[in-house]
Amino acid sequence: MANLKLEHWVRIKNGKIICDDEIVFSSEEGTGKFIKAAFKFLEIKYPKFHKMDRLSKLGFIASAILANKTKFDEDTALIFSNHSSSLESDKKYQKSIKEFPSPALFVYTLPNIVLGEISIYFNLKSENAFFIEDQFNANLLLKYSEQLIETEKAEKVVCGWLNLQNDEYDVFLWLNSNAPKAEILEPQIRKIYDADYD
Repeated sequence: MANLKLEHWVRIKNGKIICDDEIVFSSEEGTGKFIKAAFKFLEIKYPKFHKMDRLSKLGFIASAILANKTKFDEDTALIFSNHSSSLESDKKYQKSIKEFPSPALFVYTLPNIVLGEISIYFNLKSENAFFIEDQFNANLLLKYSEQLIETEKAEKVVCGWLNLQNDEYDVFLWLNSNAPKAEILEPQIRKIYDADYD
């Protein structure tokens, strides 16, 4: 199997954005205002961002922070997971059906749409997958990354957990790359994910 190196990581939870152990942004605003303020803080000019659902916005923000650390090549793969799928958007779409179904909401009734939004912005032409799991499964994401790098389908892989449920967000993305010897171990990833960010 390929050897993995952890290049950078981003954690978004409890009103904070942390990158590589450093708080880069914080706000006590509610979810919607927090996301809007974080996007403004990043100073990205991308009008389509405002049309995305919140899950896509969170994935976009976390990916943009990683891309600021290490530029994504077009074959950078994306492997995400969560446990609530696109439930937040599904609920909004269901409400819209009572009056008139909203095509704008319908677009986001699949969790993997966030992969497409990130791929479009960063011009990625890569492998991607979105898994639905009961809980954060670092082993699955690491094994999948190893396989992509070993088979030369990707030189780098952005993977992680991207969950939004009942207006609570839980995001942890990291960038894997090939290394002469294995540097990433599941306990290391779990330690970052489980850290207290209150």
